[in-house]
Amino acid sequence: MYTVKVRNSIMIAHSLPNPFFGPAQHMHGATYVVDVTFKSKNLDEHNVVIDIGKAKSVTAEVLKTLNYKNLDELPEFKGKLTTTEFVAKHIHDRVKDQVNAFFNGKISVCLGETHDAWASYSGE
Repeated sequence: MYTVKVRNSIMIAHSLPNPFFGPAQHMHGATYVVDVTFKSKNLDEHNVVIDIGKAKSVTAEVLKTLNYKNLDELPEFKGKLTTTEFVAKHIHDRVKDQVNAFFNGKISVCLGETHDAWASYSGE
């Protein structure tokens, strides 16, 4: 399996309004280190998994829609618990939509919430 990983970061605000989340149920900020990994069993006709520049630009475009935003105020997240896992899948799905025309491997998104805690989503 071949892989290409690109890294970026975002800063968001949100709340997780459920007692399960303790103090995180109130408004707070998060800075995520975002790793997007593209995986393929084969290289394409250019001997790459995906063009790294294209992977970086697609990832940056997707993240721009979340960066410095309060997720509680975005229509697509109304009534949703925007956990780190949930946000990872959201990013995955948007990246996948953007690369479908030229990439048919698997994508995973890992969000580093702190230096010692991560959550991720890997597509089928």
